[in-house]
Amino acid sequence: MGRPTALHRLRAREELLAGADRAGDVLDLFAEVSPRLRRVVPFSAAVWRATDPMTGLMTAPIRVENLEEDGCAVFWESELLSESVNPFHEVARMPVPAAGLRETTGDLPGRSALFRQYMRPRGLDDELRTVLRTAAGHPWGTVSLFREQGGMPFTPADIEFLAGLSAPLAHRLRSYAQPVPAVPTDVVPGPGLLLFDPAGALLSANDDARRHLAQIADGPAVPTRLGLRLPAWVHGVLVRARAIAEGRDRGSARVRVHTRANTWLQCHASCLTDADGSLGQTAMVVDAANPSEVAPILFAAYELSERELEITQFVARGLGTGEIAGKLFLSPHTVRDHIKAVFDKTRVSSRGELVAKLFTEHYEPLGTDRVVRVDG
Repeated sequence: MGRPTALHRLRAREELLAGADRAGDVLDLFAEVSPRLRRVVPFSAAVWRATDPMTGLMTAPIRVENLEEDGCAVFWESELLSESVNPFHEVARMPVPAAGLRETTGDLPGRSALFRQYMRPRGLDDELRTVLRTAAGHPWGTVSLFREQGGMPFTPADIEFLAGLSAPLAHRLRSYAQPVPAVPTDVVPGPGLLLFDPAGALLSANDDARRHLAQIADGPAVPTRLGLRLPAWVHGVLVRARAIAEGRDRGSARVRVHTRANTWLQCHASCLTDADGSLGQTAMVVDAANPSEVAPILFAAYELSERELEITQFVARGLGTGEIAGKLFLSPHTVRDHIKAVFDKTRVSSRGELVAKLFTEHYEPLGTDRVVRVDG
């Protein structure tokens, strides 16, 4: 079979997006789109992930094709702690939100930590990734396509085709977000606490954490010595927390996850400091999320105006003053004044401290109650 023509790609795109429109939920969309995409952009393995649209972190659901669970920790440690080639947070802000590993490195994939630590040991030779983002810049999902050693690298045409799917698929993913339903308080567990050692091994978990995690459907997970199987996204949050603490990343180590009961959980991790000032254990809190109640609480607690809260969200996403000014049609001077006012009200002195102390929750993230792994 020869390379697809421009007409073939156009028709394939139309059929792919029509299939996405028919999908009943997020996993249906992934299952519908993946085989159609493979006919135009062949790949041997793939990972489709929903992301928290405010932080860009992986959340549920996840569709994994032809890959084993054992590499999840390696993937995210490479991605968040040491990757300098096409990290997702940079792809999310590129004019064209898709990138091929070999194309970017000039056919020198060894420059990539992901290639050295994750891909090469698994016989993978190239990766094509995209961030599914809306016109407003919110990332609702990510896609990683892999080709095995001995195959052809992804071409510029492949990259262009996948990039062209970013916005329409992101808008479709966003359409599945639902308001959080009211839940009787007498059946909601309290805050769950998970404590991890510096290597990411689970040390302890309270009963509320177990109850919260039991609400999440089975999916890619890692067993622990405490008998808990931790969902794959937990490790991503842990790595992000340590990356932030080490100054390697910005933002918040926070995700929101959908449950079997059609409610939302919020998960937030932060690194603790030992007596000598070094980074020690990581604490993770898992609790019920109610976005409709968070904004009023923030207004009352910190007396933030709506504009200040809006700017805080952009700061949490890592946007600079000029970028925020452009999005809100304000002058950079006005934005700086708003940020200074937020600093004063929240008693912080830097953007990093602000994000660590205050991160808004009133955008409902995308999620679902199922995660699947497929082969073939």
